[in-house]
Amino acid sequence: MNSKESMLGIVALALVIMPVLIPATQTFGQEEEQQQQQQDDEITPAPPSIGADIPLTYFGPAPSTTQKELVGPLQLLRSGTIDMNESTITLPLYQGHIRGSGERVWYILTDTTDKGNADALGLNWSPKLAYSAPGARVATLLSNATLEFHSGTVDFSPEHRVTPGNSSNPFPPSEAQPGSIGDNDYSPLVLIENAGGHIYNAPIVAFGADVSEINFCEGNPDYSRVHDKVVRICPSEGTVTISLTSGFSFARPVLYLSTEASAPLAAALERATLAPKLVNIATGGDDSAFSAVERIFSFANGPIGQDNPQRQGLNSALMGEGSPLNVLGGIPTIATDYSPLWDLNLGVWTQEAIDNGYRSRLTEEFAILGFAEEGWITGLGGGQYGSVGMVINCPIVFRFL
Repeated sequence: MNSKESMLGIVALALVIMPVLIPATQTFGQEEEQQQQQQDDEITPAPPSIGADIPLTYFGPAPSTTQKELVGPLQLLRSGTIDMNESTITLPLYQGHIRGSGERVWYILTDTTDKGNADALGLNWSPKLAYSAPGARVATLLSNATLEFHSGTVDFSPEHRVTPGNSSNPFPPSEAQPGSIGDNDYSPLVLIENAGGHIYNAPIVAFGADVSEINFCEGNPDYSRVHDKVVRICPSEGTVTISLTSGFSFARPVLYLSTEASAPLAAALERATLAPKLVNIATGGDDSAFSAVERIFSFANGPIGQDNPQRQGLNSALMGEGSPLNVLGGIPTIATDYSPLWDLNLGVWTQEAIDNGYRSRLTEEFAILGFAEEGWITGLGGGQYGSVGMVINCPIVFRFL
């Protein structure tokens, strides 16, 4: 069985062993996602003035402003401007084209193996992407400093649809349709053949469109033409604003982009593009030699309740309560093995753990692995905990602490 067949089998297994009883009538759409962003303020740390006798203005700068590895807020993807109120980032919008057809490719840059260019452009440096070549497409850097992509197209015309399952256990959804679908050659990863062989993370946000067709500088974009995470796109100014997702890494609240996934289920849940070529990225290796991935931890049946401070997981997200609050592995400044390619580890709290009151919000990977080692968290259907073989492209943007 090849990797693609194996991945599809896992998705099918998830939909079989966690049966849907009564499909909901509403889909999980753009309005719900915007509502999520407002609700995700719960992860924002309280100011140091709380409990003190002096106002916030009396406190000095966070240690992270002096040394980025120290505690405090830090923007990791520095190429854009973050709006904390909207939970968005505005990034440079790049234009290239497809070899042969000349179709326009509108894309962003988030990560690279090129340390010098990462520092110069404010991108995330990810040495592990050097091992992602099997899942990358190829581009040539032209004399006018634009990229000619050899292959890889994206269709943004499908309507994004996610219909939750039954009211008490909405994961897995009864319907999961990604809003954008890449062809078999599409991957956000691009190996630039005549620029040192460096690999860039270059997600496509619009394809085959003229400036006038995607010029939504004031917002309300046409999602049949652009990525579902786009809030505003302004090719006349060379910018695109994209919504961010809340999560945790080593117990620190973070914001990240979520742009592609290798499986339809993950792509639909993330409002991301289905990128078939990402199935060529080996999963299950995490921190081992020559691995291109890091782990992302999600829960099928975490605590629910919009006002519950322990809320977390896909059931909660599908109920419209907020982000699933996934947990990322290593990110820059906290670990040395960062990759924007996240290998999904989907956990299920056992009934015994729930009955004992162990189920709670977990925010760092070693706590999760400890619960899994003790048997309180398993894989789907009570199976072995670990990778489900899905890769999600989630460049890190900001850490709060």
